[in-house]
Amino acid sequence: MLLKLVPSDTNIDFIGFRKIAYVVSLLMILGTLFLLTTRGLNLGIDFTGGTLIEIRVETTPDLQELRKNLNGLDLGSVSIQEFGDPKDLLIRMAQQKMDDEKSNQIAQEEAIEAVKVALSESFEAIEYRRVEYVGPQVGDELKKAGLMAFCFSLFGILLYVWIRFEWQFGVAAILALLHDTIGVLGFFAFTQASFDLATLAAVLLVAGYSINDTVVVFDRIRDNLRKYKKKPLPELFNLSVNQMLTRSIMTSITTLLALVALFVFGGGVIQGFVNALIFGVILGTYSSVYVAAPLLMLFRIRGENKTGVEEDTSDKKEDS
Repeated sequence: MLLKLVPSDTNIDFIGFRKIAYVVSLLMILGTLFLLTTRGLNLGIDFTGGTLIEIRVETTPDLQELRKNLNGLDLGSVSIQEFGDPKDLLIRMAQQKMDDEKSNQIAQEEAIEAVKVALSESFEAIEYRRVEYVGPQVGDELKKAGLMAFCFSLFGILLYVWIRFEWQFGVAAILALLHDTIGVLGFFAFTQASFDLATLAAVLLVAGYSINDTVVVFDRIRDNLRKYKKKPLPELFNLSVNQMLTRSIMTSITTLLALVALFVFGGGVIQGFVNALIFGVILGTYSSVYVAAPLLMLFRIRGENKTGVEEDTSDKKEDS
């Protein structure tokens, strides 16, 4: 009883707020499309190609002076950011444009050496923790592979829900899933956080979390459709969502506790990954209640549930 966050007689009118939820979701989707069109995603070197150098220095650096020195090397765009601790720096260098892949790699290696020389003039002791180079061809391949992974994941989820339930449930689940993934992309477009393979994995994890929560709610809706054959759909959907409310809240809280721990102690390496998951978990919980269930009401699902257990006698009394 101590773990029961929501009273058993809770009867929140979630479906009654569905029009407000539709407006909120529509504004979020339109805002995301606008940001993706005007600003786009801040693609990391995994997709664009380039070099990433992670270093640790002994003294707190003057970032403004360091940026001036590195940008004076005529190597294109060079960005510097603190990486957790002020003495930990992450240097991103754009791809050096050359005619072929071999020349690109040679030019990139020369650029790395030039940056190292400039850094040695600014600091007495430097610890190079990571130096990564991604060529333009590899970046293009990773873009295609990432897109294929995303599309195959959505198709697999649609196929599973379609087999597990009826086609109406599958379509509603995929629409809710698209709602969540578009929202996460909007988060990255708004914050301009680096979007790389790790954050793409976070988007797919959000999709998995969201569909899991949605399937649980849909399973209860299906059971109640068989049990309460004459109950109006808005009442039945509200009943189903309220019955699963404790489970949804508990799952979200326990997931967020782990993510907050990663956010506080994980460091800058996984910062974008964790941020995307925290936002996605909150959005996924919202969508399973205010997006997936109301969307399912738009389909004719009564005719798909003609079999099942006998109608509850208490429900007959309420309808009489």
